[in-house]
Amino acid sequence: MGSWRDQILSEFTPQVARLTLVADPDGLLLEEGVLEGIRERGFELIPFEDHVAFRYAYESKFRSRWDRREETDLVVVLRSPSSDLDALPYDLLQAGRKLSFNLGDLFPNLSYPVVAVLDRADLDVLFDAQLRHAPGPLGDNATKEFVLRHVFEIAPELIKQPSDLLRVLLRRHYRGQRIPHILDERFIQVLRQNGLFEDWPLEAIIPDEQAFFAFLQERWPVFLDSLANSNDDAVYAGAAVYGFKSPGPALLPFDHDDVRVYLDNLFFEGLLQPVLHEQAQTLAQSWAVCGVRISPEEDRLRRVRGLLDFIEKTLPTVDSRYAEWLEFAPRWSELVALTLDSDLPTRDAQASATLPPGYGERLEALKAQIDVTFTEWIVKRYASLINLPPLPPVMLHHIPPFLARNLDNAHDAKVALLLMDGLALDQWVVLRRVLEESDATLRFRDNVVFAWIPTITSVSRQATFAGKPPIYFPTSILTTTKESELWTQFWVGEGLTKHEVGYMKGLGDGSLDGLAELLSRPRLRVVGLVINKVDRIMHGMELGSAGMHNQVRLWARQGFMCDLLRLLHDRGFQVYLTSDHGNIESEGIGEPSEGSVAKEAGERVRVYSDLKLRAQVKERFRGAVEWPPFGLPEDYLALIAPNRAAFVQRGKTRVAHGGISVEELLVPFVEIERQDR
Repeated sequence: MGSWRDQILSEFTPQVARLTLVADPDGLLLEEGVLEGIRERGFELIPFEDHVAFRYAYESKFRSRWDRREETDLVVVLRSPSSDLDALPYDLLQAGRKLSFNLGDLFPNLSYPVVAVLDRADLDVLFDAQLRHAPGPLGDNATKEFVLRHVFEIAPELIKQPSDLLRVLLRRHYRGQRIPHILDERFIQVLRQNGLFEDWPLEAIIPDEQAFFAFLQERWPVFLDSLANSNDDAVYAGAAVYGFKSPGPALLPFDHDDVRVYLDNLFFEGLLQPVLHEQAQTLAQSWAVCGVRISPEEDRLRRVRGLLDFIEKTLPTVDSRYAEWLEFAPRWSELVALTLDSDLPTRDAQASATLPPGYGERLEALKAQIDVTFTEWIVKRYASLINLPPLPPVMLHHIPPFLARNLDNAHDAKVALLLMDGLALDQWVVLRRVLEESDATLRFRDNVVFAWIPTITSVSRQATFAGKPPIYFPTSILTTTKESELWTQFWVGEGLTKHEVGYMKGLGDGSLDGLAELLSRPRLRVVGLVINKVDRIMHGMELGSAGMHNQVRLWARQGFMCDLLRLLHDRGFQVYLTSDHGNIESEGIGEPSEGSVAKEAGERVRVYSDLKLRAQVKERFRGAVEWPPFGLPEDYLALIAPNRAAFVQRGKTRVAHGGISVEELLVPFVEIERQDR
């Protein structure tokens, strides 16, 4: 068969049985492509995890339809071996056929413990390699090396010099590849056995993206000195004064073709930072200008031009995997932040740097292309995201299970989740920049997750704290009053007591005394905090997205976030930050005249309980999207304004949320650490 998915999907023929029970210990059915294939065949899927939650969804969405003699194709997935299927409720066993899938059947000659730790997205390449090379039975180490070579394009025995190693690590960390720890260990072991790179901090820079880029950042000034000064001895003699925190060689081959090809993008995207240099004007004439600070305005314009060119060439398509959109979003947010940056001095009239001709038109055309492509992708693929495994988190409701895993791995750990209501990813770029300037000890591990549709607080924020889709809290979906209760329920279900769980909202201004009192509780292990300031700024904003950026920057400089992070770190908490939704500048297309019939009357979304009423409103706004209730209660029917439009007076401009743009739906999920000097 063509792929490993084909072996699974061949078992799903519509209308063979209205209920299929699947033992899936390795989470194969929850892989993006398999989920999409099952949905395309007309099947709906529910994981069997929490008995009460499952019974609610099963009875409300399917049993009632069967009682009305409606046909359905339902798949119930149990993340356990096939022998555990018999533990399912009796009524399911009586009604359903049984299937079982596991990695051992798909990869019989490879070590199961090694294959099991791979991201399911990597199984495509591994399956193809297995067919092409037909390996005999392999042990653990041989499987590790087979996977390193054929899945991640890493052949340790061929890495002989610094440029070889840098090429491998740049490709890995720039792409954000997730390589399991046991494979990194084997990679390091082989390099050490070969006696190579003895003075390199391999244990840090191979698995850790942040450590690797910090390693490069420290050595970039040395390279610039060597480029500006042909006397290499002088460079090496002065290497000690650079104050390296990481061991390793002082001078790296940044000018090697395999390394240099990455550097422009690393500086454009902010993964590396340009530095001051006393011979900046000379270096500005070289290829290394991307990493040299000339003037704030010239540096900004250079990044804008570079990012715009790169994004136009690498925009994901309707057929892209979700990971490609998660990778795209930070680049787009950097570009948006740069174009809205009002915190730079007026450009000197003598400066030669100018934006390319037609830049404004290119940016607007790019926005329109992104909006159309992303909306089409969301309509096609979004429903498959909901049931993806929570490790790593892909959607907001995956975050609590991810945090719970951290607590399981360290019994004395304490975790704080900061939810910044309404913070868009491009506004996080602004906030992070201020935090970095204000506190050099902070370290950020940036990731991106999908918010819930519609992107409004009562849906998306509540799902974050509940750790489950909104279908499971139908009675409170129009409010956030149950948020604290849902947060506590999740953690009690994970084995904590109520006294170990804390929650507080309304933060963003004023004293932290109340929070300090909460954190002083001796048994507290988990705390959820809602910071409402950005949302309040947004709802009062009359100056568009540029005004949002300026206000977020001014607020960040007042020090509340720095004080909050210092308090949490001092109390021993691991700190994570996210947002329930972003926002965009939108233009009014008129207000629906449905009176008080709408359940929710947002500027970017209207919600109804009746299909006919929604269809009537849609007639007036033909470009609007009638959103299916994916993961939502059946009577929660959203009508979403198209592209960058809003249901407000025609021609009026608003900064709003509720829709499905990249800026609203892709939000930051960041681990914030403190590295003491």
